[in-house]
Amino acid sequence: MPISVFVLDDHEIVRRGVTALLEATDDIQVVGEARTAAEACARIPVVRPDAAVLDVRLRDGDGVMVCQQVRATTDPPPVCLMFTSYSDDEVLFGAIMAGAAGYLLKQVPANEVVAAVRTVAARGSLLDPNATRLVLDRLRHGHPDEDLGYAALSAQERRVLTLVASGLTNREIGARLYLSEKTVKNYVSAMLHKLGLTRRTQAAVYAIEHGCQRPRGAPL
Repeated sequence: MPISVFVLDDHEIVRRGVTALLEATDDIQVVGEARTAAEACARIPVVRPDAAVLDVRLRDGDGVMVCQQVRATTDPPPVCLMFTSYSDDEVLFGAIMAGAAGYLLKQVPANEVVAAVRTVAARGSLLDPNATRLVLDRLRHGHPDEDLGYAALSAQERRVLTLVASGLTNREIGARLYLSEKTVKNYVSAMLHKLGLTRRTQAAVYAIEHGCQRPRGAPL
C-alpha cells in the first residue's frame, strides 16, 4: 500500500509543489491538503493519513499545535513532519514535546523531502541529534522550578493564556489577536493540553499563580 500523506501549508505554491513532488513517486499518495490549522485539524482525523507534512508558521496558528491536536484526535495518529523556512530552537522544542517525528527546512533539495516522508512513515526519526540532545538536556537539567508545560507553549498560546486569565471570551480574544473564534478555541484546547489542565478557570488560576495575568484591556 502507498504511504498516505496530508500536506498543510498556507502558501498555495508551496503546498501544490510539495503535493506534486510526493505524487510523482510510486509509493506515496497525497490524500488531503489544507491551508489553515483549522482545516487540517478538521480533515486529518477524517482521512487518517500515515503521515502529515505540517507547515510550522500559519496565518491562524502553527503546525506544532496541529501536530499535537491531530495526534490526540486521530486513530491511528499520523507521524508528523514539521516543515519550516526557519530554524528555531523554541519551535523545535515544541515539536518534540508535541510528538513530531521530524523537522525539515524548506531549503532542502526536493529528493530529501521525499526521503524524509519515507523515513518518518517507517517510524524513523528526522530530528537532528544535536538539537534533540539540547532539548533533552533542557528537560533534564532545567531550573528545578521551570514549568515544562509553560515552556512548551508557543508565543501565541502564551498570549491566549494571558487573555484567558484576564477574563476575555474566545470572541474577545479573537478580536484582540485578529483570529477567528474557532482558531482561538483550538489555541485554548492546545494550551490546556500542554499545561495538563481541563478548564479555562484552571488556566486562569495557573496564569495568576505564574504571573502571566495582565489587567483587562492592557496591551500585550
